Amino acid sequence: MLLALSNAPRDYAWGSTTLLAALEGREPSTAPEAEVWFGDHPGDPADLAGGGTLDAITGGSLPYLLKLLAAGAPLSIQVHPTREQAEAGFAKEAGLDPADPNRNYRDENHKPELIVALTDRFEALAGLRPVGETLRLLEAFPDTTGVRALRDRLRADGDVLRDTIGWALSGGAPVDDIIAALADARSDEFAETLDGVRSIAARNPGDGGVVVALLMNFLVLRRGEGVFLRAGMLHAYVSGLGVEIMAASDNVLRGGLTPKHIDVAELLAVLDATPGEVTVLRPEDGGAVTAYEVPVPDFALRRVRVDGHVDLGVRGPAIVLTTAGDIAVVAVDAEQAVPVGSAAFASADETSLTLRGCGEAFVAEPGRD
Repeated sequence: MLLALSNAPRDYAWGSTTLLAALEGREPSTAPEAEVWFGDHPGDPADLAGGGTLDAITGGSLPYLLKLLAAGAPLSIQVHPTREQAEAGFAKEAGLDPADPNRNYRDENHKPELIVALTDRFEALAGLRPVGETLRLLEAFPDTTGVRALRDRLRADGDVLRDTIGWALSGGAPVDDIIAALADARSDEFAETLDGVRSIAARNPGDGGVVVALLMNFLVLRRGEGVFLRAGMLHAYVSGLGVEIMAASDNVLRGGLTPKHIDVAELLAVLDATPGEVTVLRPEDGGAVTAYEVPVPDFALRRVRVDGHVDLGVRGPAIVLTTAGDIAVVAVDAEQAVPVGSAAFASADETSLTLRGCGEAFVAEPGRD
Protein backbone atom coordinates (compact mmCIF):
# COMPACT_ATOMS: atom_id res chain seq x y z
CA MET A 1 0.00 0.00 0.00
CA LEU A 2 1.30 3.42 -0.99
CA LEU A 3 -0.39 6.58 0.36
CA ALA A 4 0.23 10.31 -0.14
CA LEU A 5 0.95 12.29 3.05
CA SER A 6 0.87 15.99 3.83
CA ASN A 7 0.41 18.17 6.89
CA ALA A 8 0.02 21.82 7.86
CA PRO A 9 3.09 23.50 9.40
CA ARG A 10 2.95 23.99 13.16
CA ASP A 11 3.17 27.68 14.09
CA TYR A 12 5.58 27.63 17.03
CA ALA A 13 7.02 31.09 17.71
CA TRP A 14 10.60 30.02 16.83
CA GLY A 15 9.58 29.00 13.30
CA SER A 16 10.56 30.72 10.07
CA THR A 17 8.39 32.61 7.60
CA THR A 18 10.76 31.81 4.71
CA LEU A 19 12.55 28.46 5.06
CA LEU A 20 9.69 26.05 4.35
CA ALA A 21 8.26 28.43 1.77
CA ALA A 22 11.57 28.53 -0.10
CA LEU A 23 11.85 24.74 0.01
CA GLU A 24 8.40 24.39 -1.55
CA GLY A 25 8.82 27.27 -4.01
CA ARG A 26 6.07 29.52 -2.64
CA GLU A 27 5.79 33.01 -1.19
CA PRO A 28 6.88 33.56 2.45
CA SER A 29 4.20 32.93 5.03
CA THR A 30 2.66 35.61 7.21
CA ALA A 31 3.19 33.57 10.41
CA PRO A 32 6.03 31.35 11.68
CA GLU A 33 6.15 27.84 10.19
CA ALA A 34 8.18 25.62 12.53
CA GLU A 35 7.56 21.90 11.93
CA VAL A 36 5.70 19.65 9.54
CA TRP A 37 4.99 16.22 11.04
CA PHE A 38 4.93 13.08 8.90
CA GLY A 39 3.87 10.26 11.16
CA ASP A 40 1.00 8.94 13.23
CA HIS A 41 1.79 10.65 16.56
CA PRO A 42 -1.52 11.65 18.20
CA GLY A 43 -0.27 15.21 18.62
CA ASP A 44 -0.57 15.82 14.86
CA PRO A 45 -0.93 12.76 12.61
CA ALA A 46 -0.20 13.29 8.92
CA ASP A 47 -3.10 13.94 6.55
CA LEU A 48 -4.05 11.42 3.85
CA ALA A 49 -5.01 12.46 0.34
CA GLY A 50 -8.79 12.19 0.10
CA GLY A 51 -9.34 12.67 3.84
CA GLY A 52 -8.46 11.12 7.16
CA THR A 53 -5.13 10.80 8.95
CA LEU A 54 -2.35 8.23 8.98
CA ASP A 55 -3.11 6.93 12.48
CA ALA A 56 -6.35 5.45 11.12
CA ILE A 57 -4.19 3.20 8.92
CA THR A 58 -1.40 2.38 11.37
CA GLY A 59 -3.28 2.41 14.66
CA GLY A 60 -0.61 4.74 16.01
CA SER A 61 2.03 2.00 15.81
CA LEU A 62 4.87 3.79 14.00
CA PRO A 63 7.99 3.72 16.21
CA TYR A 64 9.31 6.96 14.72
CA LEU A 65 8.20 10.48 13.80
CA LEU A 66 9.63 12.23 10.73
CA LYS A 67 9.59 16.03 10.48
CA LEU A 68 10.67 19.03 8.49
CA LEU A 69 12.03 21.54 11.01
CA ALA A 70 12.51 25.24 10.20
CA ALA A 71 14.23 27.30 12.91
CA GLY A 72 14.00 31.04 12.37
CA ALA A 73 14.98 31.60 16.02
CA PRO A 74 16.60 29.39 18.68
CA LEU A 75 14.50 26.61 20.15
CA SER A 76 14.51 25.99 23.88
CA ILE A 77 17.54 24.27 25.38
CA GLN A 78 16.16 20.83 26.10
CA VAL A 79 16.79 17.22 26.95
CA HIS A 80 14.76 14.05 26.43
CA PRO A 81 14.47 11.11 28.83
CA THR A 82 15.47 7.49 28.49
CA ARG A 83 12.61 5.02 28.26
CA GLU A 84 12.99 4.09 31.94
CA GLN A 85 12.93 7.76 32.99
CA ALA A 86 9.90 8.40 30.81
CA GLU A 87 7.98 5.47 32.28
CA ALA A 88 8.73 6.62 35.83
CA GLY A 89 7.93 10.27 35.06
CA PHE A 90 4.70 9.46 33.27
CA ALA A 91 3.53 7.35 36.21
CA LYS A 92 4.44 10.13 38.66
CA GLU A 93 2.30 12.61 36.72
CA ALA A 94 -0.65 10.28 36.23
CA GLY A 95 -2.91 12.61 38.19
CA LEU A 96 -2.30 15.61 35.92
CA ASP A 97 -4.56 16.47 33.02
CA PRO A 98 -2.96 15.41 29.69
CA ALA A 99 -3.12 19.05 28.52
CA ASP A 100 -1.64 20.52 31.73
CA PRO A 101 1.17 22.89 30.64
CA ASN A 102 3.16 21.87 33.74
CA ARG A 103 3.41 18.25 32.60
CA ASN A 104 6.93 17.06 31.85
CA TYR A 105 5.93 13.67 30.43
CA ARG A 106 3.34 13.24 27.67
CA ASP A 107 4.02 9.53 27.11
CA GLU A 108 6.19 6.63 28.31
CA ASN A 109 8.71 6.62 25.48
CA HIS A 110 12.27 7.82 25.10
CA LYS A 111 13.16 10.38 22.44
CA PRO A 112 16.54 10.00 20.79
CA GLU A 113 16.66 12.02 17.58
CA LEU A 114 18.64 12.79 14.43
CA ILE A 115 18.71 16.07 12.51
CA VAL A 116 20.08 16.41 8.96
CA ALA A 117 20.67 19.89 7.50
CA LEU A 118 18.84 20.99 4.36
CA THR A 119 20.26 24.52 4.35
CA ASP A 120 23.91 25.30 3.63
CA ARG A 121 24.24 26.40 7.25
CA PHE A 122 22.35 24.84 10.17
CA GLU A 123 23.36 25.98 13.65
CA ALA A 124 22.84 23.92 16.78
CA LEU A 125 23.94 23.54 20.38
CA ALA A 126 24.61 19.89 21.18
CA GLY A 127 26.13 18.29 24.26
CA LEU A 128 28.38 19.79 26.89
CA ARG A 129 31.87 21.02 26.11
CA PRO A 130 34.75 19.63 28.22
CA VAL A 131 35.25 21.87 31.26
CA GLY A 132 38.85 22.73 30.39
CA GLU A 133 37.77 24.08 27.00
CA THR A 134 35.01 26.18 28.55
CA LEU A 135 37.49 27.66 31.01
CA ARG A 136 39.64 28.57 28.01
CA LEU A 137 36.60 30.16 26.37
CA LEU A 138 35.99 32.24 29.51
CA GLU A 139 39.50 33.73 29.20
CA ALA A 140 37.99 35.77 26.36
CA PHE A 141 35.58 37.47 28.79
CA PRO A 142 36.17 40.57 30.89
CA ASP A 143 37.10 39.66 34.46
CA THR A 144 33.76 40.56 36.05
CA THR A 145 32.16 39.28 39.25
CA GLY A 146 29.79 36.96 37.40
CA VAL A 147 32.49 35.57 35.12
CA ARG A 148 34.72 34.86 38.15
CA ALA A 149 31.80 33.10 39.86
CA LEU A 150 31.27 30.91 36.79
CA ARG A 151 34.97 30.04 36.60
CA ASP A 152 35.03 29.14 40.29
CA ARG A 153 32.06 26.81 39.86
CA LEU A 154 33.67 25.06 36.92
CA ARG A 155 36.91 24.58 38.90
CA ALA A 156 35.10 23.06 41.89
CA ASP A 157 34.92 19.38 42.77
CA GLY A 158 31.96 17.12 42.09
CA ASP A 159 29.41 17.07 39.28
CA VAL A 160 30.34 20.59 38.20
CA LEU A 161 28.47 20.81 34.90
CA ARG A 162 25.18 19.63 36.39
CA ASP A 163 25.64 21.94 39.37
CA THR A 164 26.57 24.90 37.15
CA ILE A 165 23.54 24.41 34.91
CA GLY A 166 21.26 24.44 37.96
CA TRP A 167 22.98 27.61 39.19
CA ALA A 168 22.67 29.33 35.80
CA LEU A 169 18.96 28.56 35.53
CA SER A 170 18.33 30.06 38.98
CA GLY A 171 19.16 33.46 37.45
CA GLY A 172 20.15 36.50 39.48
CA ALA A 173 22.85 39.15 39.33
CA PRO A 174 25.82 36.87 38.48
CA VAL A 175 23.98 35.46 35.47
CA ASP A 176 23.01 38.94 34.30
CA ASP A 177 26.65 40.00 34.68
CA ILE A 178 27.91 37.08 32.55
CA ILE A 179 25.40 37.89 29.79
CA ALA A 180 26.48 41.54 29.84
CA ALA A 181 30.16 40.52 29.66
CA LEU A 182 29.43 38.35 26.63
CA ALA A 183 29.13 41.49 24.50
CA ASP A 184 32.83 42.25 25.04
CA ALA A 185 34.22 38.70 24.78
CA ARG A 186 36.73 38.23 21.95
CA SER A 187 38.52 35.05 20.86
CA ASP A 188 39.82 33.81 17.51
CA GLU A 189 39.49 30.20 18.67
CA PHE A 190 35.89 30.56 19.82
CA ALA A 191 34.73 33.36 17.51
CA GLU A 192 31.91 31.35 15.90
CA THR A 193 30.66 30.14 19.28
CA LEU A 194 30.68 33.63 20.77
CA ASP A 195 28.87 35.11 17.79
CA GLY A 196 26.29 32.34 17.96
CA VAL A 197 25.65 32.75 21.69
CA ARG A 198 25.49 36.54 21.32
CA SER A 199 22.72 36.11 18.75
CA ILE A 200 20.91 33.84 21.21
CA ALA A 201 21.33 36.39 24.00
CA ALA A 202 19.93 39.16 21.82
CA ARG A 203 16.69 37.18 21.43
CA ASN A 204 16.58 36.04 25.07
CA PRO A 205 17.65 38.94 27.31
CA GLY A 206 18.23 37.99 30.93
CA ASP A 207 17.65 34.26 30.31
CA GLY A 208 19.86 31.86 32.29
CA GLY A 209 19.78 29.57 29.27
CA VAL A 210 22.31 31.92 27.64
CA VAL A 211 24.86 30.89 30.27
CA VAL A 212 23.93 27.23 29.75
CA ALA A 213 24.59 27.77 26.02
CA LEU A 214 28.14 28.87 26.89
CA LEU A 215 28.73 25.40 28.36
CA MET A 216 27.61 23.61 25.19
CA ASN A 217 29.20 22.64 21.88
CA PHE A 218 28.23 25.06 19.11
CA LEU A 219 27.87 23.16 15.82
CA VAL A 220 27.49 24.36 12.24
CA LEU A 221 26.14 21.65 9.93
CA ARG A 222 26.41 21.93 6.15
CA ARG A 223 23.73 20.59 3.83
CA GLY A 224 23.51 16.81 4.13
CA GLU A 225 25.39 16.66 7.44
CA GLY A 226 23.63 15.30 10.49
CA VAL A 227 23.98 14.88 14.22
CA PHE A 228 22.48 12.20 16.48
CA LEU A 229 21.24 13.30 19.89
CA ARG A 230 20.96 10.49 22.42
CA ALA A 231 18.52 10.56 25.32
CA GLY A 232 19.89 12.77 28.07
CA MET A 233 21.97 14.99 25.75
CA LEU A 234 21.33 18.71 26.18
CA HIS A 235 20.65 20.43 22.85
CA ALA A 236 18.96 23.30 21.04
CA TYR A 237 18.57 24.02 17.35
CA VAL A 238 19.49 27.63 16.63
CA SER A 239 18.80 28.33 12.96
CA GLY A 240 18.24 26.59 9.64
CA LEU A 241 16.09 24.00 7.90
CA GLY A 242 16.46 20.28 8.45
CA VAL A 243 14.92 16.83 8.31
CA GLU A 244 14.43 15.45 11.81
CA ILE A 245 13.56 11.92 12.84
CA MET A 246 12.99 10.72 16.38
CA ALA A 247 11.41 8.02 18.45
CA ALA A 248 7.65 8.63 18.57
CA SER A 249 7.46 10.73 21.72
CA ASP A 250 6.66 14.26 22.88
CA ASN A 251 8.66 14.23 26.13
CA VAL A 252 10.69 17.43 26.54
CA LEU A 253 12.49 18.81 29.62
CA ARG A 254 13.40 22.45 28.96
CA GLY A 255 16.39 24.37 30.27
CA GLY A 256 16.02 27.96 29.14
CA LEU A 257 15.39 30.15 26.06
CA THR A 258 11.65 29.63 26.33
CA PRO A 259 8.57 31.05 28.09
CA LYS A 260 7.27 27.48 28.44
CA HIS A 261 7.36 25.36 31.59
CA ILE A 262 10.84 24.69 32.99
CA ASP A 263 11.34 22.14 35.75
CA VAL A 264 15.01 22.56 36.67
CA ALA A 265 15.11 19.68 39.15
CA GLU A 266 13.64 17.21 36.66
CA LEU A 267 15.88 18.48 33.87
CA LEU A 268 18.95 17.91 36.03
CA ALA A 269 17.73 14.43 36.98
CA VAL A 270 17.32 13.43 33.32
CA LEU A 271 20.47 15.17 32.05
CA ASP A 272 23.49 13.17 30.95
CA ALA A 273 26.21 15.61 32.03
CA THR A 274 29.07 13.70 30.39
CA PRO A 275 31.05 16.25 28.36
CA GLY A 276 32.69 15.69 25.00
CA GLU A 277 32.67 16.38 21.30
CA VAL A 278 29.57 15.48 19.29
CA THR A 279 30.17 13.48 16.11
CA VAL A 280 28.92 15.07 12.90
CA LEU A 281 27.62 12.49 10.42
CA ARG A 282 28.89 13.39 6.94
CA PRO A 283 27.67 11.84 3.68
CA GLU A 284 30.18 10.23 1.36
CA ASP A 285 30.84 12.16 -1.84
CA GLY A 286 29.33 10.74 -4.99
CA GLY A 287 27.04 8.15 -3.47
CA ALA A 288 23.38 8.03 -4.42
CA VAL A 289 22.36 6.72 -0.98
CA THR A 290 23.64 7.96 2.38
CA ALA A 291 22.71 6.06 5.53
CA TYR A 292 22.92 7.97 8.81
CA GLU A 293 23.98 5.36 11.35
CA VAL A 294 22.28 5.64 14.74
CA PRO A 295 22.52 3.31 17.77
CA VAL A 296 18.77 2.89 18.37
CA PRO A 297 16.17 0.48 16.95
CA ASP A 298 13.34 3.02 16.69
CA PHE A 299 14.32 4.55 13.37
CA ALA A 300 16.71 4.61 10.43
CA LEU A 301 17.15 7.39 7.88
CA ARG A 302 18.68 7.47 4.40
CA ARG A 303 19.20 10.36 2.02
CA VAL A 304 18.67 9.38 -1.62
CA ARG A 305 19.82 11.48 -4.57
CA VAL A 306 17.87 10.43 -7.65
CA ASP A 307 18.91 10.95 -11.27
CA GLY A 308 16.78 8.51 -13.25
CA HIS A 309 15.88 5.87 -10.70
CA VAL A 310 17.15 4.27 -7.47
CA ASP A 311 15.94 0.88 -6.22
CA LEU A 312 15.76 0.44 -2.46
CA GLY A 313 15.03 -2.41 -0.14
CA VAL A 314 13.00 -1.16 2.83
CA ARG A 315 12.00 -2.42 6.25
CA GLY A 316 8.48 -1.05 6.41
CA PRO A 317 6.47 0.78 7.32
CA ALA A 318 8.46 3.48 5.53
CA ILE A 319 7.98 7.17 4.74
CA VAL A 320 9.59 8.88 1.74
CA LEU A 321 9.92 12.69 2.05
CA THR A 322 10.94 14.73 -1.01
CA THR A 323 13.23 17.69 -0.33
CA ALA A 324 14.30 18.70 -3.85
CA GLY A 325 13.37 18.12 -7.48
CA ASP A 326 10.67 15.93 -8.96
CA ILE A 327 10.32 12.43 -7.51
CA ALA A 328 7.79 9.61 -7.68
CA VAL A 329 7.75 6.51 -5.49
CA VAL A 330 6.98 3.22 -7.21
CA ALA A 331 5.87 0.09 -5.35
CA VAL A 332 4.81 -3.32 -6.72
CA ASP A 333 1.27 -2.28 -7.65
CA ALA A 334 1.26 1.50 -7.19
CA GLU A 335 3.03 4.74 -8.05
CA GLN A 336 2.79 7.99 -6.12
CA ALA A 337 4.14 11.40 -7.12
CA VAL A 338 5.72 13.12 -4.09
CA PRO A 339 6.04 16.92 -4.46
CA VAL A 340 8.74 18.74 -2.50
CA GLY A 341 7.67 19.16 1.12
CA SER A 342 5.28 16.19 1.05
CA ALA A 343 5.70 12.47 1.63
CA ALA A 344 4.51 8.99 0.74
CA PHE A 345 3.76 6.20 3.20
CA ALA A 346 4.60 2.61 2.27
CA SER A 347 3.01 -0.09 4.43
CA ALA A 348 5.05 -2.90 5.96
CA ASP A 349 4.21 -5.34 3.15
CA GLU A 350 6.18 -3.16 0.70
CA THR A 351 9.73 -4.51 0.93
CA SER A 352 11.18 -2.70 -2.09
CA LEU A 353 10.61 0.75 -3.56
CA THR A 354 11.88 2.58 -6.62
CA LEU A 355 12.44 6.32 -6.50
CA ARG A 356 12.10 7.77 -9.97
CA GLY A 357 12.87 11.25 -11.32
CA CYS A 358 15.55 13.80 -10.46
CA GLY A 359 16.00 15.24 -6.99
CA GLU A 360 16.50 14.34 -3.35
CA ALA A 361 14.42 12.40 -0.85
CA PHE A 362 14.77 11.03 2.66
CA VAL A 363 13.57 7.53 3.49
CA ALA A 364 12.55 6.80 7.08
CA GLU A 365 11.90 3.30 8.43
CA PRO A 366 12.21 1.31 11.64
CA GLY A 367 15.79 0.57 12.68
CA ARG A 368 17.42 -2.76 13.35
CA ASP A 369 17.30 -4.36 16.80
